[in-house]
Amino acid sequence: MAQTAIEFIDVSKKFHNTDYFAVDHVSLKVEEGEFITILGSSGCGKTTLLKMVNRLYEPDSGQVLLFGEDIAKADAVTLRRGIGCVIRQVGLFPHMTVEENVAVVPKLLKWDRERISARVDELLTLVELEPGAFKGRYPSQLSGGQQQRIGLARALAVEPQVMLLDEPFGAIDAIARNGLQDELLKIHGRLKRTFLLVTHDINEAFKLGTRVVIMNGGRICQFGSPGEIVKNPSDPFVEQLIRSARDQERMWEGLV
Repeated sequence: MAQTAIEFIDVSKKFHNTDYFAVDHVSLKVEEGEFITILGSSGCGKTTLLKMVNRLYEPDSGQVLLFGEDIAKADAVTLRRGIGCVIRQVGLFPHMTVEENVAVVPKLLKWDRERISARVDELLTLVELEPGAFKGRYPSQLSGGQQQRIGLARALAVEPQVMLLDEPFGAIDAIARNGLQDELLKIHGRLKRTFLLVTHDINEAFKLGTRVVIMNGGRICQFGSPGEIVKNPSDPFVEQLIRSARDQERMWEGLV
């Protein structure tokens, strides 16, 4: 039986100077090794929910458990070093080489030089960037897709049990994004880690997620496999999402 990797227990969050909940009494369980996508329109609470896993945001009420432990009792810095995080803007350090960027957290953890070098080579190979060709480059010398791969490699450096991905491909062109999605699926299949990915793109959410969380107004409308959601949408909002995706498909069919 799979272990529960992440659990939200009646979690709520309201930001200052607002009269509504960004996250409104959310409870859900994520099993170890799942690839969970969190889908919804802007302002629905999906990124807020994600950022509570590594305590970038603290809940006003409720609990977040990581492998059964209340993260509120953990040291926040230590917690974050053990969780991989990839964001839309990539966040590579421009004055550092690719090798130095990937090695940031291992250096903080005082790994020895040989171990760091071997890990950098391993990760660059994993994200299909040849180490000899890329280690000495700077972020400004990379394409957007290559930068995103480096960001992913850096997030995987210390073999995190949990990966958080906040619209990681949102700023990438459609062709590169599709290829990166395929790579991410391969990496998840090899590593069997727990992935949480936020997106506003229904096609991306249903392509990547073993299960999909659909949010609206800070609440979870539905949480299930893509097939379950398509067959049995829980409410009018979910029905509208599915209808919009099908309308796009029909538009392409009409052009053939």
